[in-house]
This record gives sequence, C-alpha cells and structure tokens, in this order.
Amino acid sequence: MSKLVLEKVTKSFGDNTVCRGIDLAVADGQMVCLIGASGSGKSTLLRCMNLLEPIDDGRILLDGIDISEPGLNPQPIRQRIGMVFQSFNLFPHMTALDNVLLAPRRVHRKSRDALMGEVTDLFRRFGLADRMTHYPDQLSGGQQQRVAIIRALAMRPEIMLFDEITSALDPELVGEVLDVLRQLRAEGMTMVLATHEMGFARELADTICFLHEGRILEQGPPDAIFSAPQHDRTKAFLRRLTA
Repeated sequence: MSKLVLEKVTKSFGDNTVCRGIDLAVADGQMVCLIGASGSGKSTLLRCMNLLEPIDDGRILLDGIDISEPGLNPQPIRQRIGMVFQSFNLFPHMTALDNVLLAPRRVHRKSRDALMGEVTDLFRRFGLADRMTHYPDQLSGGQQQRVAIIRALAMRPEIMLFDEITSALDPELVGEVLDVLRQLRAEGMTMVLATHEMGFARELADTICFLHEGRILEQGPPDAIFSAPQHDRTKAFLRRLTA
C-alpha cells in the first residue's frame, strides 16, 4: 500500500483552477520531485497534501485513510506530514533552539528537558550544534533553512514536504541544504519536493512528476523523464533549463 495517495485532486481559487484532477501515489520511503514552471500548481498541491488548503474534489489518503474529508481536524495530520517552505518563517526574537522546541512543547506537551536530547541530536546531525543559541539574524540563509527543517523533523513526521526550499538562497548556500535532503533520503524519509534543482532531482528522486497548468503531464523515473521525455511540454521545459 502506498503511504500517500492523491485521487483526482482538484483545487480552485475563484475562477482559477490550480490543480486539475491530479493522481499521485507516494510509497513509504520514496522521494518524489515535482517539477514545472512557476504557476504550474506544485506549491498548491503540496499545501493540499498538508491540509493547509482544502481540496474541492477528489481524495487524499494517508495509510489508506481519507484525510481530506470536510470537517476533519487537520492538526493531527500536520503532525504526521511536515512541511518546509521557501521562506524560513523563523521567529526573529527566539534562538534557533527555541524556534525548534516551540511546537513539540506545545503539541506533545513535553518539557524542555525531555526534548533537549533529541533536539540537540538533530542540530548535531545537520551541522548546527554550535548555532543552537544563535538568533536567526546571526545565521546565514542556508543555516536558517536547516533550522526550519530541524523544526519540522522535531515533530517526528512520517512524511516531509518541501516547497522550493533552496530558491531563496544564494547559490553557494544551496548545497548545504541539499545535503540535508540527501541525508534524509539515506535515512528512508518519505518526501515530496517541489524543486528547480534538476541535477539533484535526477540524482536522488525515485519519481519525477512534470506539472503543467495544474496537471501531471508526465511522470516516471528520472532517467526516463530527463533523457527521453515523451510529452512536448516536458521537452520544451527541460530544453529551456539547459539552453
């Protein structure tokens, strides 16, 4: 059974239909990369998976359970499906450590002392053990994004969603964030990414989905999509990136 399944997911904002009957299955431990031009529906699709946006039609299944039913409390689902955004969204008046501790203390009702061992280990694993007491404005963009990832991981999610998390970074900082994703990939985390980092997607993804105008026009393993795309729109998109 797939970990996360989307069936005919449709989402509109007024007269603008952003997701048009999207079908997608994500297996446990799989990395799926969503590619496509800005405005193709990638970010909205991720927000629907995390229940930040209610869908208009279709179903979203987590371990076979429909989590998209109207009236369902989204908070327990968001604890299981973490999300990291393009902007870091760190509280500027709180240290990196306190930014990470905030949600698990409130949601899991654990004390600071009970969480410190696990959280300290996360900072150590991702190369930020010496930055825990720093404030966001004392950190580089790449460090802030890594703190945002640690904050999501501190909730012990089963699935992680990443929305263009390197697009706001200077080029020299992109690599350190992608290294975090490589580590999560090696550890077997189930992930769905919207990304423009084509080399990274080709290297590590299990499945590439090319979105255009709210539809998945083509999906398959990286070699098939990048080396032998079948759809003219996919070919044109990849040609522009390599021109």
